[in-house]
Amino acid sequence: MFKQVIVKKPAISYVNGLTTSDLGTPNYEMALEQHEKYVQALAKCGVEVKVLLDNEEFADSTFVEDTAVLTPNFAVISNPGADSRNGEIKEMNRVIKEFYDDVRYIKAPGTLDGGDVLQIEDHFYIGISDRTNIEGANQLKQILESANYKATIVPLKKFFHLKTGISYLGNNQVVAAGEFIDHPDFEQYEKIIVSPEEEYCANCIRVNDYVIIPKGFEQTKKKIHDAGYQTIELNMSEFQKQDGGLSCLSLRF
Repeated sequence: MFKQVIVKKPAISYVNGLTTSDLGTPNYEMALEQHEKYVQALAKCGVEVKVLLDNEEFADSTFVEDTAVLTPNFAVISNPGADSRNGEIKEMNRVIKEFYDDVRYIKAPGTLDGGDVLQIEDHFYIGISDRTNIEGANQLKQILESANYKATIVPLKKFFHLKTGISYLGNNQVVAAGEFIDHPDFEQYEKIIVSPEEEYCANCIRVNDYVIIPKGFEQTKKKIHDAGYQTIELNMSEFQKQDGGLSCLSLRF
């Protein structure tokens, strides 16, 4: 059960943030509205939501997931791979220390984005991407294994982040798309398969009694319902434009 969630309001500079998509420039007012509904959905899931103020200096800082990896007993402050985002960890370090006494760090030349880290029970999967390098992945692997967690490094072929293409729902079930459907590292899990047309929906989040999913992906929504989960649908259009998904917008612990 999650009890706490950290989110951060988008700044006006958000519309000029990093992206690889060709979906156009985000509408800032619409992004604010979608973010507020995201916060409301989290509250419905029974968690306490800490909302951080926007920061114009860091256009992408609403994507707080990339700044830390959280376990029940300790936190790891990441070292984001994009130069323009690296300074985000200074503020997050202060915030995380409000909740954790034991805080550890990924150090240069290692880079790590939290979006490349998927926890499935006591097993962490760490993606190698354009933002997470092998040095950063190995540092996190060593930190986790020293605390008796399992850790597997997964080089990505296509997806931007590991969690762009796979999410864990609990009960040994994952939502999987693309390269993760038949990936040997995930063969032991029961899969809810996402079609190529609905690939964006592979990034969803289980928060206590609900699975929060992006709006507009009816096939995947039905599969998640058929698997026995209640869903909350949210319009994520203005975050999809900046390569962002549902998991990217929060740290859940």
